[in-house]
Amino acid sequence: MVKLTMIARIVDGLPLAEGLDDCRDIPDADFYKQQVKSLFKNLATGHNGPSRMSIETGPYMFHYVIEGRVCYLTMCDRSYPKKLAFQYLEDLKNEFERVNGSQIETAARPYAFIKFDTFIQKTKKLYQDTRTQRNIAKLNDELYEVHQIMTRNVQEVLGVGEKLDQVSQMSSRLTSESRVYADKARDLNRQALIRKWAPVAVVLGVVFLLFWVRKKLW
Repeated sequence: MVKLTMIARIVDGLPLAEGLDDCRDIPDADFYKQQVKSLFKNLATGHNGPSRMSIETGPYMFHYVIEGRVCYLTMCDRSYPKKLAFQYLEDLKNEFERVNGSQIETAARPYAFIKFDTFIQKTKKLYQDTRTQRNIAKLNDELYEVHQIMTRNVQEVLGVGEKLDQVSQMSSRLTSESRVYADKARDLNRQALIRKWAPVAVVLGVVFLLFWVRKKLW
């Protein structure tokens, strides 16, 4: 069965629409939604480039399609036919582009097209029962082939982005630490100069004071 559906803009990972009735029967729904958001983040930064992919995650599978500026993703039971999952995403993609295509780039807030949930729910119902004549016909459609779509593990996919993020964070931390070190070095140099020249300044001050007092007395 289809468990979760999310649509996001690929350039920045902004979520555009979601199935509002999704994941109600899944105890760890928030965990899987967080994985999806991490996946969108990776895709937004250029990681994991294939336009179609299946990803294993626990007892489920993520399937996604990237078309133009948008990623269409669904999570299904592992036993759910891969061909139906991708045809479901194709139906969503075609309708989403038709209805909202001209507004995708200008969307400025998350879930700007949340009303698309109506179409998501209607379409999901058509794909829930794999034994209907309609879905059997789709499974037997030889023109729509999914064998060449890559399947990977979620840790493998997200790990690439996490490692790159760690490198980026380490670089930022080193830059920050180098700035702190430079500031401390300047402070130490300043203190060293003060210690070095303070006695000289005191002596000169005393000499000047004595000279001034002597001049006044004369």
